[in-house]
Order: sequence, then structure tokens, then C-alpha cells
Amino acid sequence: MWLLAPFALVSIFMRRRPLARAAVVGGAAYYGGKRRAESQTREEEQEARLQDLEAQQQSAAPPPAPASGGMSQDSMAKLKQLAELHEQGVLTDAEFEVQKQKILQGM
Repeated sequence: MWLLAPFALVSIFMRRRPLARAAVVGGAAYYGGKRRAESQTREEEQEARLQDLEAQQQSAAPPPAPASGGMSQDSMAKLKQLAELHEQGVLTDAEFEVQKQKILQGM
């Protein structure tokens, strides 16, 4: 009987080691999977926020592009009208220069 007792104790401990190892491995795998899922969720939320910001930037109206020389179309039209009035003799040279400077400074 004493001869069988050490084998009985050994068989109990031998069986418990694989169970404990499986529990540790399973717990580590569960924790790793949970962290990966959290990371993926965080990345998806960040990507959605970036896409929203890009959509907002694209939908915003761009400022009017200046024409050549940095002047707007409106300023160029006013200068042409002013030049026509000067050529017709409606404006004197001094009046033309004053009005031209006002238009150019208002850019």
C-alpha cells in the first residue's frame, strides 16, 4: 500500500499542472484579444473623426481666388469703368488718380 501512495500523489499533481497552465494561457489569450479589440475600436473612431474633418474642410466654401496681379474681378471692373470715364473726359486726371488709388488700396 505504501508503495502505491507516492504514485497517487504524483498523478494528482501531474494532472493539476496542465490545468493550471491551460488556465494561464487561456486568461492571457482572453486579455490579449480584449486589448486588440479595444485598439481596433479606437483606431476606427479616430479614422471616422478624420473623415468627418476632411468632409467639413471640403464642404467649406473656398475664398474667392484673386485674378492675376492679386486683384479681384470686381476691382478690375471698377478700374476699367474708371478708365472709360477718364477717356470720355468725365473725370479729370487728378480725379482719376484719386479714385484709382481708392480702388487699389481697397484690395
